Amino acid sequence: MDRRQYSASAMRNREPILDVFKKYLPESGTVLEIASGSGEHAVYFAPQFPNLNWQATNFDDTQLDSVIDWIAHLPSGNLLPPLKLDATSTVWPIESTSFPATPITAIFNVNMIHISPWRVCEGLMAGAGRTLEKGGRLFIYGPFKVEGQHTAPTNEDFDAWLKANDTEFGIRDQRTVIAEAEKNGLVHVKAISMPANNFLQIFDRI
Repeated sequence: MDRRQYSASAMRNREPILDVFKKYLPESGTVLEIASGSGEHAVYFAPQFPNLNWQATNFDDTQLDSVIDWIAHLPSGNLLPPLKLDATSTVWPIESTSFPATPITAIFNVNMIHISPWRVCEGLMAGAGRTLEKGGRLFIYGPFKVEGQHTAPTNEDFDAWLKANDTEFGIRDQRTVIAEAEKNGLVHVKAISMPANNFLQIFDRI
């Protein structure tokens, strides 16, 4: 049985993200992808960077199965077996002494913090602070408010829809996310405008 899922947004955003990665990803180590979703990003990006290990993760078991089947469909020598990971956990599985692919030199997260409670963003930042080596980079992709304002009417409508479905969800303000990062030893490097009124936020572990 083919358990692969398909994400239209992953297909749309992978090329613009790749362009940024070519400039900002480290040259060696392991990329830890938090909330890998369908797994399409992992199997697309990993072959582009053969000197980097790519560690996909998911919390949802169905999505984890999708990643497993995508890797089986499009294998790459630097794709590690996917792991179940809860971003809010105080210890991530890659912190185990048995994890074979240290150091973690980059963390990549797409479209998560606005469709989850704020504690998930807190967990992401805390985990990045714990696990990234000094000089490592955190990449967060998605919609953001800037100085308290939405960057497009479509984002404002999307935010209202999210909050109507769950009051703990919503598009986060860039400055609030940066402040949370700073609590965990991460400094904001750049906010890069991306298609469909999204940003790719880049942080360095200091």
